Amino acid sequence: MSAPASLAQKQAYLARVLEPWSERLRAVATPAPGERLGYRDRVTLTARWSEPSGWRFGLVRRDELIAIHDCPVHTPRVRRLVHALAGGLPSGRNLPLAYLHVAGAQATLIVKARGVAVDTLWPAIEAAAGTGIEGLWLHEHPSAGRRLFGRSGWSLLWGAEESIGPDGLVHGPTAFLQALPGLHAAAIGRAFDFLQPDSCTAVLDLYCGLGSTLRAWRRAGAVALGVELSGEAVRCAVRNEPGAAVLRGTCVQRLPQVLDWWNQQPSRLVAYVNPPRSGLEPELLDALSGPLRPERIAYLSCSAGTLARDLRMLEADGYAVRAILPFDFFPMTHHVEALALVERV
Repeated sequence: MSAPASLAQKQAYLARVLEPWSERLRAVATPAPGERLGYRDRVTLTARWSEPSGWRFGLVRRDELIAIHDCPVHTPRVRRLVHALAGGLPSGRNLPLAYLHVAGAQATLIVKARGVAVDTLWPAIEAAAGTGIEGLWLHEHPSAGRRLFGRSGWSLLWGAEESIGPDGLVHGPTAFLQALPGLHAAAIGRAFDFLQPDSCTAVLDLYCGLGSTLRAWRRAGAVALGVELSGEAVRCAVRNEPGAAVLRGTCVQRLPQVLDWWNQQPSRLVAYVNPPRSGLEPELLDALSGPLRPERIAYLSCSAGTLARDLRMLEADGYAVRAILPFDFFPMTHHVEALALVERV
């Protein structure tokens, strides 16, 4: 699709799914034309070996692997790495490689086994070192599948254990990275303008990731508490925003500590939430509309369907949707995200 056709499709999809708020739905914000290709620096590719073709990396559809070694959406660094590994890895007879995961300048080979002979990987390591990758990991995870990572079985094959992304944030090999940092910064800016954090504000930041939003609230003088499940993300968040308070665990697991913190704040109370595609858990929605009841909520969603479900529940509990601002974080795909600005009435 052309850029106008793609944006029209996304706008129409959002208008259909978010129909109750159609008058408050804004136009999709999109990156500059030059950023519509070569932008994706975080990707998980399935790896398969065959005798005639060697290693192939790509996506699986109906049990068939579709190789995308030269996907134009991927960054040049990802494409160079895929070609380097395809030519440098030992055969699949000796390496049970299942996935290649890339997170910025950190890459991980995920094998469904224990005890890989690392010395057989040196040609691939040397080839990967010239692609722009800063750290190459081996993750021995026999049960890798829908759950990509395990706690144990990690070893750094080459390079640095962490990198600094274009937004200045430290990240490791399992980090969740926004594909277009500039557009993501614009979304944070719109949330910032709505929440209006200052020295008289306390911000509850749920699913806070690497701390980019915690940094925004705290640098405006606000008190902030983050909650994040990933241990790596928590470690990075407190480094990216020194002094930030971050709880590790699911938002539901940490509700008792969140409520204790919330009740100790004499300030104006607001919330920023950025959940996965499944949306907000029912217990968390009950807490937001009940004992927490922030004055304003900025809700960045990657699923219009679960966003619509959650907005209906918030409206039923005395909140009003002021605006929904879509962002084209994934050009050349069907994905679109939306920032809902919600206020207690």
